Amino acid sequence: MRPDATRCLLLIDDEPAQRRLVTAICARAGWWVMGAPDIEAATLLLQSEEGREIEAILLDHFLEGEEGDEAIRSLRVLRPELPLLVMTAQTSVAVAVDAMRAGANDFLVKPIAPDRLISALNIATDRRRTGRELRPLSEKISKPLAFDEIIGSAPKFRAALAVAAKAARARVSVLVEGESGSGKEVIAQAIHTASPRGRKPMITVNCGAIPANLVESVLFGHEKGAFTGAFDRHIGRFEDADGSTLFLDEIGELPLDTQVKLLRVLETGEVQRLGSRIVHIVDVRIIAATNRKLKEEVAAGRFREDLYYRLNVVHCDIPPLRDRASDIPMLARHLLARIAEQPGMRHLSITDDALEVLLKYGWPGNVRQLQNALFRAAVLCEGNALTSADFPQIAQESQFKRRASDFHSAGLAGASQNAALEHAPGITLYSADGHMRPLEEIEADVIRLAIGHYRGRMTEVARRLGIGRSTLYRKLGELGISDAA
Repeated sequence: MRPDATRCLLLIDDEPAQRRLVTAICARAGWWVMGAPDIEAATLLLQSEEGREIEAILLDHFLEGEEGDEAIRSLRVLRPELPLLVMTAQTSVAVAVDAMRAGANDFLVKPIAPDRLISALNIATDRRRTGRELRPLSEKISKPLAFDEIIGSAPKFRAALAVAAKAARARVSVLVEGESGSGKEVIAQAIHTASPRGRKPMITVNCGAIPANLVESVLFGHEKGAFTGAFDRHIGRFEDADGSTLFLDEIGELPLDTQVKLLRVLETGEVQRLGSRIVHIVDVRIIAATNRKLKEEVAAGRFREDLYYRLNVVHCDIPPLRDRASDIPMLARHLLARIAEQPGMRHLSITDDALEVLLKYGWPGNVRQLQNALFRAAVLCEGNALTSADFPQIAQESQFKRRASDFHSAGLAGASQNAALEHAPGITLYSADGHMRPLEEIEADVIRLAIGHYRGRMTEVARRLGIGRSTLYRKLGELGISDAA
């Protein structure tokens, strides 16, 4: 019987062990999982009385080519209203494109981190989110970018890039903090590429995707027979990264006992594989990233203070996309150009009405979510340009919520900016209590709107507002507006 206050997931997977693993992960997050070994069994469940409670479908893409796409189409025909997520070990963009065209809402690449799986399920079933974007496979379209290739002109973002660029030439550890999808790994890769170690590949470890009992083995390695299941010697990621950079993503997820051993490696440069007495000396530069505030984790006792200071030699704070909304037009065109480089994709432009839809939205998933939305729209687009009609879910969500307040406690840059963007292209003159808004706020909204409308061309903005450029920049400073507002 289904427990109270849970959501129901139909899991279609031909491997019992994988079904048990996914079921356990989902159960911890409040999901009740109904398992099916094949499409036929899944069809019977969907048509049953019990199947009416199903809120999402997770399909293991174990069928190749047309047969797999036909399975997706059959499920979509049977229950078109249900979010359908596909997971696979394949990383080909062409496979993702075919799955999306067959009717999949989301595409997850194995091995899947538990938090990523739960996040995808929650987004897929929450009507107040854009759940039907393609993730995380679309992240794989990105090739490493140098600092001068990274898109963004907002002052906070440029300041973060400046700090990262200065740190690149040194050997010091760097801690990159920012919300999920804000571009932490892009910054880390740029730091590595600009460093003397850039000739070697950066080694990446997602600390949140590794089971707690395997973290030490992954990081430090093990010898044959070190523990049950250790049938062969395994070289750890620290040794793999010798002479290069080790990127520890989601560092805040590391267990406390592993933090102790990591601290010792950072202090001594000595790595000892599990089950071995031999010490290996490594020369590794550490870049760590987290979507948490590590200082708060330290205060709560969940992260070691000494390790925090060891990692936080240089601190780089990446602002969320909602704090640099004027970068969206440039980012959209840049991402579309990169999407077009993938097999089966083509060059597409984007219309002003589509950009208006994107600008009104709050992007809780930041740049990653924007990329996924563009990827999905590009896959399904039949014309030569993306229009507002290619972002129906984004447009729908933007109609009944503010850009950020539904997902984040802090506003974009005050209530005035939210109001200006929510009612664009008009400007609201009244506050929520029915009184007139201060003239300063209205003036700030007009300037922001002009900057967005003329895409940051400050000479044109000044001319259309009937003021000189020097006056415009003076007002930007007085009103606390960036020239990328």
